[in-house]
Amino acid sequence: MRMTNGRLRARGHEPLQGGQAIRRALAVLRTLAVGGERGVPLAEVVQATSLARPTVHRIVHVLIEEGIVERSDRTGNYVVGRQVPELALARPSRSPLLIAAEPHLAAVSAQLGDTLFLTLRTGLDTLCVARRIGSYPIQVLSIEVGVRRPLGVSSAGVAILAAMPAPEARKIVLANETRFGAYRTDTATVLGQIQLARRRGYNLRDVGLVQGTKSLSAWIRTPDGQPAAAITLSAIRNRLSPRRAIEVADVLLATARAIEAATPREAS
Repeated sequence: MRMTNGRLRARGHEPLQGGQAIRRALAVLRTLAVGGERGVPLAEVVQATSLARPTVHRIVHVLIEEGIVERSDRTGNYVVGRQVPELALARPSRSPLLIAAEPHLAAVSAQLGDTLFLTLRTGLDTLCVARRIGSYPIQVLSIEVGVRRPLGVSSAGVAILAAMPAPEARKIVLANETRFGAYRTDTATVLGQIQLARRRGYNLRDVGLVQGTKSLSAWIRTPDGQPAAAITLSAIRNRLSPRRAIEVADVLLATARAIEAATPREAS
C-alpha cells in the first residue's frame, strides 16, 4: 500500500512523540516518589519536571485512572499509587549490590557505632535502600529506607556524581537544577561539593541534612566501573572531628572496595 510523504513523515515521528510522552509520565512519577507518603502538590511537580501545568495535570489524571497515582483526600497532594508495589512483585529479587553490601554494612556499623546508609543511583535520583543503626547512644536517622532524592542533594548523591567524568556529572546537575531549590541548595554549590569530593576521594559534608550533624560518603562502582551507589555514615558533629573523619573515611573506602569485589558481574 502506498503512502503519501506526509503520512510517512507523520508515522516516522510517532515513536519520538510516544517516547516523549512516556518520559514525561516517568518524570512525574519519579517526582511523586520523592514525596513518599506525604505526597507532592501539583505546583511542586510542575517546578520539578519543568513541564507546563496543563501537561502535568493531564499526565497525573491519566495515571490516576490507571491506578498508578492517587490523590490524598486530606492534603490534596499526589502520591504513588498502591498498584505500583503490586507491579513490583513481578520482580521481587533484591539488587545483587544490596545483597553483597549487607554483611559489610552490619559489620561496619557495629565497628564504628554510627548509622550507615546504602544509597543507589536510579536515573537522576538517589534511593536509600538500606540503613543500619549503630550502638552509640545518639543516632542520626536522617533518611528512611525508600526515600528518593535528586542526585546532588545528599552526601551520597554528591559522592556518586564525584565518581563520574566531570562532563557527565555536570549534565546531571543541570538536569536537576530546578529541583534543588526545595532542598536549599543550588547548582554552583553542588558542583563545588562534587569537585571537592573528587579531590578527596570521598565526600565529607560538614552540615548534614539534619542540623548539628555531619556525614561522610564513599562511592561504589559496579564491576564494569560505573558509579552506582554510595555508603554513608551520619553522626552528630562532635563524632566526626577532623581526626576521626579521616579514620572513618579509611573504613568506608575499604568497605566500598570490598562491596565492589563481592558484587557479581551481572549487577553491572
